Amino acid sequence: MVKITGIGGSLRPESYTQLALQVAAHRVEALGVEVEILDLRQLQLPFCNGGKEYPEYPDVQRLRDAVSNADGLILATPEYHGGVSGVIKNALDLMSFDELSDKVTGLISVLGGQSNSNALNDLRLIIRWVHGWVIPEQIAIGQAWGAFNPEGKLLDEKLSQRFDQFAQSLVDNTRKLRGVA
Repeated sequence: MVKITGIGGSLRPESYTQLALQVAAHRVEALGVEVEILDLRQLQLPFCNGGKEYPEYPDVQRLRDAVSNADGLILATPEYHGGVSGVIKNALDLMSFDELSDKVTGLISVLGGQSNSNALNDLRLIIRWVHGWVIPEQIAIGQAWGAFNPEGKLLDEKLSQRFDQFAQSLVDNTRKLRGVA
């Protein structure tokens, strides 16, 4: 069975990034795939100092193990000042090729203003650098404050369809590239 790990790069209590990650996770689960969400708000992670070991932070190993055991990833980030959040960058920096190589990855960015691809391009470069595979379908949610209803459901049908296409591509490409049924 395909296993996907989702990581959201926002620490905000009522995060649109986390909502978008949940929507993607539900769409992927509906395709018969196991999804684990790692909520960085719940983990105690240090700032990456370039070291390999962080024995005083057991959640670093928890993060590494979850990603190592996954066939694919969903990475969701708010866009801050034209790039990825420091939170998701730090989480990725705490891992290495050992965890991230050959992972099939879907990317989501969430913005308060108009949608663009800056944070998505940043994540694409990072994943390519560690020899991961990024699917072509990606999601940028502009003006996120108006994208969800109070229950966290998407309001725009076209955006909802894009999440369906994103989920299908992530699952199909993970099966192909990782050889998992």
